[in-house]
Amino acid sequence: MGVLFKTADTVISSINEFLDAIDQGALVFKQGVNNYLNKETKEFSDNIETILKLESHADKIRKQIENDLYIYSLLPQFRGDVMVLLEKLDDIIDTAKEIILQFDVEGPNIPIELNNDFSKLTDASVLSVESLIPAVRAYFNDVNAVKDRLHRVYYYEKESDKLADNIKRRLFKELENLKLSEKIHLRYFALHVENLSDVAQEVADLLSIMAIKRSL
Repeated sequence: MGVLFKTADTVISSINEFLDAIDQGALVFKQGVNNYLNKETKEFSDNIETILKLESHADKIRKQIENDLYIYSLLPQFRGDVMVLLEKLDDIIDTAKEIILQFDVEGPNIPIELNNDFSKLTDASVLSVESLIPAVRAYFNDVNAVKDRLHRVYYYEKESDKLADNIKRRLFKELENLKLSEKIHLRYFALHVENLSDVAQEVADLLSIMAIKRSL
């Protein structure tokens, strides 16, 4: 029995490490977009390298957690839900990585007039992820606190929608010097950045249901 409790503590520690990696990934994502906007090439390259390492680290931890949950029969009643939660959380850092790589590969030419708009959108999208992390930790420590922490995720997801829409309006109604192909290209990058908050919302929806099931 002592071994089981020790293993349970180890798994919780691993879950916290996993969440730390996702949280750090979101911060590096924000730095990466801002460094791209400011044409800080060296710093942007460093951000890519860091987020690749964080994504790989998070993936390894997730697999180890899943393995331990099965081997030691931890949380048997909720194990399926926890496994899905871990996979959805992993999607967050995967999405952040893919967006940064798209910036690197496609090299969108973002007019300086839109720098502040893209920076605000990035901040809001990342804040949705940052708001999600405490809610996930609460699921394992104090499930009754989950609901109170989730409302910020939804708030910042809606803010991301508004800010992305604002960029699209400016692109097609104000910036007449851009070609249509450039406007469409930048529109997709606004959608890419906004998508990070959509993924966070999906996790929040799942977590809300999981918290209700545990409370019954």
